[in-house]
Amino acid sequence: MKNITLLFFSVLVFGFSASGQIKINKLFKAGGDLINAFTLTDDAVAEMSRRAVLALDSMNKIDTSAYALRLDSITKDLSVDGLNLNFKVYQRDELNAFACGDGSVRIYSALMDAMTNDELVAIIGHEIGHVARNDAKNSLKNAYLKSAAESAAGSVSKGVAAQLSQSQLMELTHALASAQYSQQQEYAADEFGFEFCVRQGIDPYAMYNALTKLSQLSKKPGAHASALLQAFSTHPDSDKRAEKMKAKADELQH
Repeated sequence: MKNITLLFFSVLVFGFSASGQIKINKLFKAGGDLINAFTLTDDAVAEMSRRAVLALDSMNKIDTSAYALRLDSITKDLSVDGLNLNFKVYQRDELNAFACGDGSVRIYSALMDAMTNDELVAIIGHEIGHVARNDAKNSLKNAYLKSAAESAAGSVSKGVAAQLSQSQLMELTHALASAQYSQQQEYAADEFGFEFCVRQGIDPYAMYNALTKLSQLSKKPGAHASALLQAFSTHPDSDKRAEKMKAKADELQH
C-alpha cells in the first residue's frame, strides 16, 4: 500500500500519466528520492549550491581586468551577516546576475555596462535578498526534485553531494542562473535591496533607478533572454515595483 500511495503522490505532483514513458519501477525509485529531497538539510543545499557555482564558473569566461576591478571597487565594503560574500564577473552579453547560499554573487558584464555603480549595488542587494528569504534555496530544492523525478537519482546529503550526476548538476546550475520567482518574492527582494543600499550608505533611489532601467530594457524587442529581464516582461505589475521603491526613498528623504 505504501508503494502504491507513493506512486500516486508522484503522479499527482509531477503530472505523470499511466501511459507515460517512465517505467513503473523507476517511478517507485523516484518517489523514494523525492522524500529524501523534501528533507534535504541546509548543509546539503549549501554544498549543492557550491558545486553548482563551481560548475557555472567553469562554463563561463571570468573577467579579470576592467570589469573585475570595477566590481571589486564597488563591493569591497559590502557585507551581509551570515554570508561570506565573493564576487565574479561573467563576460556575457546578457543582463543578468544571481546570488546563492554560499555567498557567491555573479554579475554579467552586460549588466555592468547598463548600470551605474549604485544601481549595481541595488541589484546585488536584490539578488542577496532572494538568498536571505530562502527563495534561491527553494529553487535549488525544486530543481533537485525535478531531477529526482526524471532520473530517479539517489538521495543527496552533505556527504554525498559530490556524487551528483552531470544531468543533476546542469539542473542546479540552471536553477541558480535562470531562477524565476513569483511577483511577491520579487517585491520582497526589492525591499531587501532597498534596505541593503540604505545600510551601505548608497543612494536610496538606486533601487528605483535600477528597476526603472530594467523595466525599460525589458520592453525592447528581443530583450527577454535573461532571467533578470524575464522577471519584468512576464509580471504584469513590474512598473509598480519601481514606484514602490521611489515611494520608500521619498519617505526616507523627508
